[in-house]
Amino acid sequence: MRHAKRGRKLGRERQHRHLMLGTMAGQLIDHGRIKTTEPKAKELRGVVDRLVNLAKRNDLHARRQAVKVLRDKRILRKLFEEIAPEMADRDSGYTRILKLGPRPGDGAGQVYIEFVNYDTIYSVEE
Repeated sequence: MRHAKRGRKLGRERQHRHLMLGTMAGQLIDHGRIKTTEPKAKELRGVVDRLVNLAKRNDLHARRQAVKVLRDKRILRKLFEEIAPEMADRDSGYTRILKLGPRPGDGAGQVYIEFVNYDTIYSVEE
């Protein structure tokens, strides 16, 4: 029975799932918005919230914990120096999920996951 089991397996083994979510979190931090399936976006939301909370602490231990997930110094720097200060007034809920409809090939529900202040952070760059 699957009672009280948290999280989604997403059709992958544990290591693959963790690496995929870390990569997706890095892409979201880098681009501000990514298109993915709804279950992946719902899992990614928790990963990104934890990373932003670490970045808001802004100490050495928080950086080391975040680098375990992100594995890229450029993205880590962007998280700590650009995104965390923008989210300083917010306690949680750093991302939003916007539904797009089914994917033509297999009918999987597609969504955009983006930071709530996507327009202010990423408008100058694009």
